[in-house]
Amino acid sequence: MDATKRQTLIVLILALSLAATSVVQAEETEELTVFCGAGLMGAFTEIGDLYQNLTGIEVKFNFDGIPSLRAQIEQGAYADVVVSADLKHMNAMRAEGLLDNSTVTIFTHNKMAIVVPNDNPANIRSLEDLARPGVMIVMGTKELPAGDYALQVLDKLAADPNFGPEYREMVLENMVSEETTVNRVVSKVALGEADAGFAFISDVSPQMVGKVTRIPVPDEYNVVGDFPIGVLKQSEHPEEARNFIEVVMSKDGQSFIAKYGFIPVKTQ
Repeated sequence: MDATKRQTLIVLILALSLAATSVVQAEETEELTVFCGAGLMGAFTEIGDLYQNLTGIEVKFNFDGIPSLRAQIEQGAYADVVVSADLKHMNAMRAEGLLDNSTVTIFTHNKMAIVVPNDNPANIRSLEDLARPGVMIVMGTKELPAGDYALQVLDKLAADPNFGPEYREMVLENMVSEETTVNRVVSKVALGEADAGFAFISDVSPQMVGKVTRIPVPDEYNVVGDFPIGVLKQSEHPEEARNFIEVVMSKDGQSFIAKYGFIPVKTQ
């Protein structure tokens, strides 16, 4: 059996398995609560619809920056599944005993990019332009994955003699705000409240096409982010929560991931 047929068979088996238990699950579980990074809203809304179609269980999302979501969970907020844009916050929750560690899975990857308004009034064409005096830059807070990755990119640039530490300092001097979600970074750029922003390559989503333009960060300076998903120990519906992760990792789930500009992981 070739790889395509095998993948199709696996998806069909998953769908039949979920459908076979959907009636019982729907009676016992009316909804599944998923805490999810805000930058994943488009893809996971569609994945949530797919899961509901397969199981009859509605997915209730809380979209926010992962630092805020983590704090909510640590303070007792209920969720079945948590979806993070980096391993740092997920590993912290694992260390605190909040997660079923056996369920934690990398479901996609991402890279950083520079986003500018479509009309690009500051004429930002390259990384060098970010250091020009007067350029207004936005990025995430250092606790936010997109902000953390942006700082790592600047560290790599600072280590290159073609840019150097002064370049990093000049870029940071041009920073006019730090945002708590990457969506706010992109929105501020789209609205013309900033000349450029550090965001993920996926953040030029279908909704943002025509509003912002992406300038790639060369691979030698870029950072590949691993995005994990996992079931929380407090979940009252752990089997359904694991099934949700299976849907995310399925061929259809990964197609939604790719649709929104993320880098899908390879699945069996």
